[in-house]
Amino acid sequence: MYITGKRPDGYHDIETLFYPIALNDALEVIPDNGNEIISNDSPFISQFEMPGIKFSSSGNAIPGLPADNICIKAYNLIKRDYTIPPLLMHLHKAIPNGAGLGGGSADGAYCLVLLNEKFNLDIPAQKLYDYALTLGSDCPFFLLSKPAIAKGRGEKLTPVELDLSAYHIVIVNPGIHISTAEAFGLVKPTKSAKPIAEIIKQSPYEWKDQLENQFEQPVFKLHPILQSLKEKLYLNGAFYASMTGTGSTIFGLFHKEQKPAFDFPPEWFVKILHG
Repeated sequence: MYITGKRPDGYHDIETLFYPIALNDALEVIPDNGNEIISNDSPFISQFEMPGIKFSSSGNAIPGLPADNICIKAYNLIKRDYTIPPLLMHLHKAIPNGAGLGGGSADGAYCLVLLNEKFNLDIPAQKLYDYALTLGSDCPFFLLSKPAIAKGRGEKLTPVELDLSAYHIVIVNPGIHISTAEAFGLVKPTKSAKPIAEIIKQSPYEWKDQLENQFEQPVFKLHPILQSLKEKLYLNGAFYASMTGTGSTIFGLFHKEQKPAFDFPPEWFVKILHG
């Protein structure tokens, strides 16, 4: 990931690679028939109610007020322009927050899709895209959900042919929350030596010294354990490892013939996925 410039609107121009993986939260919407959202004694539950919607969440705790949840924001965007009957919405969070995995952005984007399909709103694709971009710079990617090079704020998407199904993807997050705004403040704009689109045409075995994440150096200084995690993945056989976005997740690519095994603390978020 590269920061290629600072924009007059306060955002940064970037060049990065987005790749969808099988890591999901769960979002459910049902008609509101006057029932309670969920029992008050349920663990790890937050609730919020406003005219037209009762919202609840479970799983990983979500920072901030429930009223500020990205799914509520997605609901409000559509409700402004379309008629939606009273509903109950429940979000179960499994993806770590502040981990550079796009969990929140995916929740917002898929909430748009779910409401559109559930209530037969027939929202034009461009309007859905505009809604998604209002929610966040990387939200439009989750409408596409295919490998893509992202430029601009992250919203200018060019689909690319990239198949990592021959590899294991090991994802490790030690529970460190990285502020995106803080991370952007730590880097100086630098263009990549070679366009990412050219790098990924090569075998992933050749990415190590070419496909870089510009956020790693400053974020690793703040959190040395992340650099240690990256080194550990290489020591255990990864042929490519990197930090995701602004962090704090580290991932490694392993050939499927390998059976990576680690002794990470049990409270860490660790997944071995098929590409």
